[in-house]
Amino acid sequence: MNILPDAAFLELEPGLSERMLRIGASIHAEEFSALADPLMREIFHSGVSEAGAHEGTVWLVDEGGEFLVPAVNTGPRAGEMVGHFRQPLKSGLICMVFDSEQPFLENEVSNNPGQSKLLDSKLGVRTTALIAVPFYFLRNCRGVISCVQLEGPGYDSAGSTGFRPQHLKIMQHTASVLAQLIEYQLLSCAVGWKNS
Repeated sequence: MNILPDAAFLELEPGLSERMLRIGASIHAEEFSALADPLMREIFHSGVSEAGAHEGTVWLVDEGGEFLVPAVNTGPRAGEMVGHFRQPLKSGLICMVFDSEQPFLENEVSNNPGQSKLLDSKLGVRTTALIAVPFYFLRNCRGVISCVQLEGPGYDSAGSTGFRPQHLKIMQHTASVLAQLIEYQLLSCAVGWKNS
């Protein structure tokens, strides 16, 4: 199919683009958590599981631009993270991924001096392997999607052998699908096109 933009809409594009960028800038952890419908959550859970991770997190930059904040977490202790934990943007590997906009995969990550231990200490676990990818939606990097393998109470680490490059691709694909779904939802709201 070769669908070209309708001429009647072309003159509206600059205003719509500006509106969507403003909406994107207003989406932080709390707003994203509310927007993340069951389909988005299912896709995220599936990607994390397919990557062989114990759990995954969607991190978004806070309103003041000082922290990454968990918006969604797939783990059993999500309630202790989402809405409660804040990772300073000046430290940690997750923040390095946000700053550099480059994906990251490391096994034996607990030996990396760049890894922040703040969340591990809070939860009483040890992160053994990490994948983190930049999370883009509405034309900007607005956070990071990560998944981890953990050691600690409640986590079976017997089958945890680390991540491989195909697991990184799975998480990049998951981030891309989530971005498209959130953009569709926000665009639908902006133009008054409700799902039936």
